[in-house]
Amino acid sequence: MRLRQSLPLLVAAALAGSATLLPTPALAASAAPVAASPAAATAAASSTATAPKPFGPEVAASSTEDMGRTAAPLAPALLGQALQPAGTAVQTAPHPNAPTAAKHALTAQAPAVPSCTPADFGSRSGADLVSFVQGSTTDCVKTLYNVTGTDAGNIFKQSQMLTIANAFRAQAANYTGDNSANILQLVLFLRAGYYVQSNNASAVGPYDATLTAAVKAGLDAFFASAHRTDVSDANGPVLSEVLVLTDSANIQAQYLNVYKQVLNGYNNDYNAFPKMVSAVNAVLWAPLWRANWNPAYVSAVTADPSVITTLANFAQNHKDLLTTPNAFLDVNAGNDLARTAGDGGSVETFAKPLVKQVLDTTPISGAVGKLYVYTAYNANQYDNAQCSYYGTCDLPGKLTAAVLPDTLVCDNRTIRAEALSPADLATVCASLRGEDGFFHNLVKDNGPIPGQYGKTITLAVFSNRDDYLTYSWAIYGNSTDNGGQTVMDVTDPNNRPVSVMYQKAWNDGFPANVWNLNHEYTHYLDNIYDMKGNFTTETSVPDIWWIEGVAEYESYAYRGTTDTQAMTEAATHRYKLSTVFQNTYGNSDTVRTYPWGYLAVRYMIEKHPADVHAMLDHFRTGDYQGGYAVYNNLGTSYDADFDTWLNACAAGACYADGPTALFGQSVDGATVTLTDKSVETNSQASLTSWHWTFGDGATSDERNPVHSYAGPGTYTVALTVTDSAGKSASTPSSVTVTTGAALPTCTDPRTDALGQNCSRPNQARTAGNLDYFYVYLPAGTTTLKVSASGGTGSASLYYNQDTWASPSAYTASSTNPGTTQTLTVTNSAAGYRYISLYANTDFSGVTVSTQY
Repeated sequence: MRLRQSLPLLVAAALAGSATLLPTPALAASAAPVAASPAAATAAASSTATAPKPFGPEVAASSTEDMGRTAAPLAPALLGQALQPAGTAVQTAPHPNAPTAAKHALTAQAPAVPSCTPADFGSRSGADLVSFVQGSTTDCVKTLYNVTGTDAGNIFKQSQMLTIANAFRAQAANYTGDNSANILQLVLFLRAGYYVQSNNASAVGPYDATLTAAVKAGLDAFFASAHRTDVSDANGPVLSEVLVLTDSANIQAQYLNVYKQVLNGYNNDYNAFPKMVSAVNAVLWAPLWRANWNPAYVSAVTADPSVITTLANFAQNHKDLLTTPNAFLDVNAGNDLARTAGDGGSVETFAKPLVKQVLDTTPISGAVGKLYVYTAYNANQYDNAQCSYYGTCDLPGKLTAAVLPDTLVCDNRTIRAEALSPADLATVCASLRGEDGFFHNLVKDNGPIPGQYGKTITLAVFSNRDDYLTYSWAIYGNSTDNGGQTVMDVTDPNNRPVSVMYQKAWNDGFPANVWNLNHEYTHYLDNIYDMKGNFTTETSVPDIWWIEGVAEYESYAYRGTTDTQAMTEAATHRYKLSTVFQNTYGNSDTVRTYPWGYLAVRYMIEKHPADVHAMLDHFRTGDYQGGYAVYNNLGTSYDADFDTWLNACAAGACYADGPTALFGQSVDGATVTLTDKSVETNSQASLTSWHWTFGDGATSDERNPVHSYAGPGTYTVALTVTDSAGKSASTPSSVTVTTGAALPTCTDPRTDALGQNCSRPNQARTAGNLDYFYVYLPAGTTTLKVSASGGTGSASLYYNQDTWASPSAYTASSTNPGTTQTLTVTNSAAGYRYISLYANTDFSGVTVSTQY
């Protein structure tokens, strides 16, 4: 994966925006950059800053150690942002509701359900609108965040918002500490209105002080109610949305005391109630992060700076959270404290010593290092004139010295590592040196492209993924939604290329276990010798099949190992060559980008090298349209031969000489049975040893082990095989096990949506009715396991690949007595799949889960 952008630009301009997204794989997303903070604008005597747009809904965010989708350069606004709980993010831009196919099928085949269309809301007003909003599910109301055009105006014009605001005020006074009266739907409607209006102002029309006053009246009534302080998961979701509403309405200055009460009320007893923890975090990632853009808020803090003390105390008193999944609370308190220091005047004077105290009492490295990094980064960005006082003037250098102490100069490469031994550093250096010759022989270049900069490179290697996520973005300005990234801009004479990566927790066959070492280094070489111009220029045509494909191909071919994922994909014939030629970072998932990029590059180099070299001749002069024409003009002429080649490839013709580690798995509850399927290719040697790691600290040297896990979850199993010639090969794969406990609840806002390794509990239907679900399977998913368990009654499980499943429309089923059902299906392509529970008798309390 590559990121091509000037490092000085990324670092100096970081945090120019307001998204609440972490620079991690779970939380990276795009956000619109905005102008300088009010304090900076005041200092410049010209305030042109505009407030960031209100936040969208909280949504699910995947977290993976895969290379992930290669993205365009990370916007500086996304560095150092407030953290969200793992697996969640905040929507910052409208997107179409999904799934369209499921909606159409639902209309045709599903039983009657309450209607949820924009017209249902836009056609109503007054009491009818209030009744419909409160009669809708929260998932239905959340779909309104994405309306546009005429629908946006009909639903969210000010008169509609006033109606809902007045209803909110009427109910808030009698808030019961839960959503039994459907008050949450009213709050979600108001939040959605502010969000939609900010993105569709011309369609919705203006909002004025009348609406602000009405919303404030509702907020005041809610915060005065007795139950708003209840510590429970029933209160948490309502309280969280109400707190964010103070930010959406941009009246944060009115609620400093409320924010303080929420933060001061938190203690570790809250940790038993994740939704209450999220409510506490809502204060930190929404109003106390974003409100610094609001002059009224800055004035309120100037008059009463005690909220700054509250933030400092929270950061200092809850460092125990930093080694737990709730670390985001403590980090966000440090984030907000440091950002407040950038408000200037007496606010800065008050905050400075508190920020310094957090920095001086928090180690840079170790389990608590993330509090230091985020606090220091934001102090540097928002109060940079005081960087000497804080000790953060050269924060990247300071972090590098503390976290990447091991250095080896390897010709034009400098390797900076967290925990590589001298022998490991030498191994990495030798691998990179050898790769140079392999690359030049592969692409047949004529030397470096004239006029491009960056002939020296730093390779930064973190010892694990957690440290990569914590430190790399603050040092190198890279996105961390990946398994490594190369950051360079060959058009900038002041830029020095950097490849950032980390060591895997299991053996994956890379030198010194540095994951993607050779893939990332290929990106560097490709940019120096093949691709003229910066990242934007390079990606001006669909050439990702080459950019990522050649990096994958070189990584495996140079190391003499088999790309087992590509071999599996070859057997599926999922894509035509002409389709892969059109790969972009926008239209391709990880499967289409990496294994299919590998296959396309390998095929073209083996079968049509003249086309490859003709393409590169254009790319080296900056003629990307000409290079694109070389393969685009081929049309479908190679598709049939590519398809035939895939058969031979999958059958073994593309396996590396020597051993290839392969295995199958069978899961029963918490126990996995592993079956060795490794092969030896083009060698007289034979396999002599097998070594397994199970992802939980356990290992085995049996050929076909059986392993039981202590708890449910998804683990990485890795097999390393060695042959009689001493050559080894390794392959990892994930395995998901259960111990009778339900998988986590699916986080998609639609309650009929299932997902990866998650469940929908407490399902119920009366006899003769169907409970419908759908799941979207990404490309590369080969099997899907669907289960139902628990509860009472009798329910059969049905699956259909093409339309809503039922007893009369299914391709797989499980019809055991009772509610315990399981089915596993083989999947061949990405897309929506449909599942249902049919009530043979009344059933209730049933959990439906999907694993893939």
